[in-house]
Amino acid sequence: MNRSRRDMMSGIGAGLALAGMGGGPAFAASRKIGYAIVGLGSYATRQIMPNFAGCDQAKLVALVSGTPAKLAHYGDQYGIPATRRYSYADFDRIRDNPDIDAVYVVLPNSLHAEYVIRAAQAGKHVLCEKPMAVSVAECEAMIAACRKAGKKLMIGYRSRFEPYNRLAIDLTRGGHVGPTRLITAEHGFPAQPNQWRLDKPLSGGGSLMDIGIYSLNAARYLTGEEPVEVSAVESTDRADPRFRTVEDRITFMLRFPSGIIANCISSYSSGHNGYRVIGTQGWINMEPATPYSGQTMTIRKNNVTAPRTLPAPAKNQFAGQLDHLAECIMTGATPIVPGEEGLADLRVIEAIYRSAAEGRSVRLRA
Repeated sequence: MNRSRRDMMSGIGAGLALAGMGGGPAFAASRKIGYAIVGLGSYATRQIMPNFAGCDQAKLVALVSGTPAKLAHYGDQYGIPATRRYSYADFDRIRDNPDIDAVYVVLPNSLHAEYVIRAAQAGKHVLCEKPMAVSVAECEAMIAACRKAGKKLMIGYRSRFEPYNRLAIDLTRGGHVGPTRLITAEHGFPAQPNQWRLDKPLSGGGSLMDIGIYSLNAARYLTGEEPVEVSAVESTDRADPRFRTVEDRITFMLRFPSGIIANCISSYSSGHNGYRVIGTQGWINMEPATPYSGQTMTIRKNNVTAPRTLPAPAKNQFAGQLDHLAECIMTGATPIVPGEEGLADLRVIEAIYRSAAEGRSVRLRA
């Protein structure tokens, strides 16, 4: 803070400025944002951590886990010194490490709220995996904690940083195949037994809280609207030991203010990954739509069907989201998927569960 303005401004690229906004520190563009990864499960270790190598503005600087063997293994693999390896018990010590600017919470859903709030209280910005939490009340508490601390809160909706999905949003909202009349979105996979996702106290629910959120979020980001009514039906074989505490399949319909209808599927016993936007002049099809890689787009317009192929991106969706929060920290901008985005999904999820349980349509605030 004692450096001169000239020294602080050195190394900043065109279009970037110092940011003391949001209660966060000021950063120069040449200074990468340091992340601590909280939770060293498969998604963190196989998808998130390897992709720091493709980041321009973010770097991995610390690890948090309750398993000493994981801390040792991944700490050695990524060159994280022992002083930057934390257990859950001493997690709050991250406040004393100025190299940690942001925390990425990649834990079971029921633990998101606790660690987001603790990270904010420790003075760190937060990226939290989806679903944001297991209830609307928890989401609101997380947003409030980050706001009070003056820290950014972003939710890990990686598809918003994937080129085909970004193009689908632009084409749909721009009326490329005419005004949208109907959206179908289907996501599911055969869930393997003996995992935390099938334990409601940890997951908060079944397929809807895991893979089904992709169908819901796609309907919302393609329309750019919030649904005003939801109707849902659940189908679960309770004799299947996988589904003792969570649901298998939920089919739900969303009605949007413009009149658009979205028919969505969430499943733990069948394979789906796609969506289709149907307009008055044709359709835009994404299948697969939201995998880790390999998205495919086909467009039918004026009775002509053709694939749409994009060049390989400079960085993939994982590096893109890591860099996005880093850039928001540096510039003071609001993330495109802030905590309010996660809260909006949970409001609809709660309505979907209520509709399925009560056998009736549920209206939402416009």
